[in-house]
Amino acid sequence: MKVLTNRQKEILRMISSHIEETGFPPTRAEICEALGFKSPNAAEEHLKALVKKGAISMVPGASRSIRLYKGKNSKTEDHSLLPLIGRVSAGSPILAEEHIEAQYSVDQKLFAMKPDYLLKVRGMSMKDIGIFEDDLLIVKKLSENHSEKLNGKIIVARIEDEVTVKRFYKRNNLVFLKPENKLFSTIEINVKKQHLVIEGLGIGVIRNPKLGL
Repeated sequence: MKVLTNRQKEILRMISSHIEETGFPPTRAEICEALGFKSPNAAEEHLKALVKKGAISMVPGASRSIRLYKGKNSKTEDHSLLPLIGRVSAGSPILAEEHIEAQYSVDQKLFAMKPDYLLKVRGMSMKDIGIFEDDLLIVKKLSENHSEKLNGKIIVARIEDEVTVKRFYKRNNLVFLKPENKLFSTIEINVKKQHLVIEGLGIGVIRNPKLGL
């Protein structure tokens, strides 16, 4: 990797910190807000310079597509064949065969963790962070006893028989599933009284090509 300017190092640290904290690479707008750029175009020019210097890579047509360069010694395989989950029927596992609409080959190096499946997003409750209807959410399955580490993260939750994508917060027996759209209300759940399953952690988004964003 070529020598970076101080500003480029600052951007790289911001990207790394954002991925560590949220599981997602930042958007151009988030980089602008964090580092004081006047426009997304200014951030874009710096990102292109980081690509040329081998510090990051970006994929055209994918939202939050920035990934940190892992180098030639990365032990992970380049691509995973991931099932695309569409409508989820009541009472059945999210990865049940009847829910799988297709299989897609996805470069897993684009994401902070190894992905397990794609979920087709329904509705616009997360639009303010760039997750739109019909986008494909990249999801990492989670093991048991994980909820204490999920505060502030984007998760896929099953409430009774409904599957939803929201930002997760937990306080004692109360779980708050927060939308990223002011037109929607936060869902409050008492886990002692309602059945809640965290199906996975959102680690990235592939943009619906029809939106042209």
